Amino acid sequence: MAVLTAFGVALARLLPRDDTGRRAIVGQLTIVSLLIYAAVILLATSLEAGTPLAFPDRGMDPTTDGPLAAAMALAHGPIAHLWIAMFFLGFARAAQRFTAAASPVVPRWTLRGSIVVGVINLLAIPSLYFGMDATHFYAVNGWGADALVGLITLVWVGFTGLGIHRAGKKRARMLT
Repeated sequence: MAVLTAFGVALARLLPRDDTGRRAIVGQLTIVSLLIYAAVILLATSLEAGTPLAFPDRGMDPTTDGPLAAAMALAHGPIAHLWIAMFFLGFARAAQRFTAAASPVVPRWTLRGSIVVGVINLLAIPSLYFGMDATHFYAVNGWGADALVGLITLVWVGFTGLGIHRAGKKRARMLT
C-alpha cells in the first residue's frame, strides 16, 4: 500500500490542470479515491491480523472466524471495490480530456482498460448480499468477487503505470 500511495502522489503531479492551475474536480476525486482505497485496505488487513493476535491459541481463520471477520470482508470487498472503481473511472475521465493533446498522460488503451476494470469493480460491490461462504464465487469473501477482482485490479494498476511510462517516453521524444 505504500507503493500504491507513492503511485497516487506521483500520478497527481501528472493529471492535467485547468487554465487557473487547479486540478479539475474529477482529477482530485481520482487521487483521493486511490488514497482512501489504500487506507481501507490497510484497515482491513489490520482487522484480519487482529483475530490471531486476540486469540493466539485458538487456530481461528481470520477471514471467516472471530468478531472482526465480517468487517474485514466488507472492507476488502465492497467498500474497497467502490473506492478503486471511483479511482479508475475518475482517472479515465481526467486523463481522457488530454489524450488528443500533444502530451497525453497515458495511451488510449490504458483509458479503455481503466474503464473496464472500474466497471468490473462496480459489478463486485453487490457481493455484499451473497453471504460469507468463501467457497461461493460471488460471496463477499469469495474467490470471484474478492480474490479475482482484486488480482485484476492490481495487475491493471501495473499496466496503468506502464502506460504512464510509455506516454512519458513518447513526450520525451516529442520534445527532442
